[in-house]
Amino acid sequence: MTLFPLPPDDVLYDALLARDPGWDGRAYVCVASTGIFCRLTCPARKPLRANCSFRATVAECLDAGFRPCRRCHPLAPEAGADPAIATLTEALEADPARRWSEADVAAMGFDPSTVRRAFRRQFGITFLDMARLRRVQAGMTEIARGGRVIDAQLEAGFDSPSAFRAAFARLMGGSPAEFAGDALLRADWIDTPLGPMVAVADAHALHLLEFADRRALPSELAVLRRQAGGIGLGRTAPMEQVAGELDRFFAARSARFEVPLALAGSPFTRMVWQELRRIPAGETRSYAALAQSIGRPTAVRAVARANGANRIALVIPCHRVIGADGSLTGYGGGLWRKQALIDLERRLQQHQPDQEGDAAHRRHPRQPQQHEPAQPAQDLRHQ
Repeated sequence: MTLFPLPPDDVLYDALLARDPGWDGRAYVCVASTGIFCRLTCPARKPLRANCSFRATVAECLDAGFRPCRRCHPLAPEAGADPAIATLTEALEADPARRWSEADVAAMGFDPSTVRRAFRRQFGITFLDMARLRRVQAGMTEIARGGRVIDAQLEAGFDSPSAFRAAFARLMGGSPAEFAGDALLRADWIDTPLGPMVAVADAHALHLLEFADRRALPSELAVLRRQAGGIGLGRTAPMEQVAGELDRFFAARSARFEVPLALAGSPFTRMVWQELRRIPAGETRSYAALAQSIGRPTAVRAVARANGANRIALVIPCHRVIGADGSLTGYGGGLWRKQALIDLERRLQQHQPDQEGDAAHRRHPRQPQQHEPAQPAQDLRHQ
């Protein structure tokens, strides 16, 4: 369910001409002259305005007698609609330790430059960057197990220590040695159907949960490392808890997250985050509606900044905030993930066993712990 109807057809026709990805999965064009319906990002020649009507769902298009386009595949998930993306992501999952090159991509029958553009459009990073992330994950796991950095380098498939350190630093915002010591905060990797996530927690609360390819992740980790005097590698109880909650979430069984949170931000920012947690799964809000709900109707830009500053993805559901016209807006994890999460929560909303409990949780969400990040670094080290 969405709170926003489709905008006027002229607005959507302009989006069709621009192939605006912000509307992908949220509106479809039905072309009377051909009897087909398409995504607004369809690469086909654009139809005349007089032949176009717009509908919000695939079901509405099918009910109206239109058949799906064979070029943009509106019945398929966006990433899976591109054969290069589908083939290469499957190959990566089958052999995550492989050292991919553009020559390997070409050998599979794909043009490397086309693949680069397709992956950047869908995931925000190239396929080679994605493969490198998976290899760094293997090295990070080895260090977390107590292995030496040289063993982690070999496990990750890097020829030289410097290449492994550079790749690790790009992801984690510091060298492997900076994460290998004993520290209050620990970092670990959590796999999800939408890609790996990096979690940071102490023994009591979760401090960070971000998709590993988020551009802001290295700087966010650097801030946490300064605040706490260091971050080690390994799992703590809050990570185990949120990993289980994520499993239930992605299985569309429950949207309840009860892991204790350590929030770092101003009172206004924390108020926005708390309000985000009150948005029911399967529903969305605009920035203006969010500002209105906290009693600050003129603070729309400040609400948007607070939304963007969230570093505990999914648990604090900033993906539920969309544009006032119903279009997707910026999301640090990528618009493709935002659409996938909204679609997942719409399905989850129909799941009966948890509805009553989730409703009570939305009315009275668990109050996250907020004291830890607000303390100076020396206090964090000696708790």
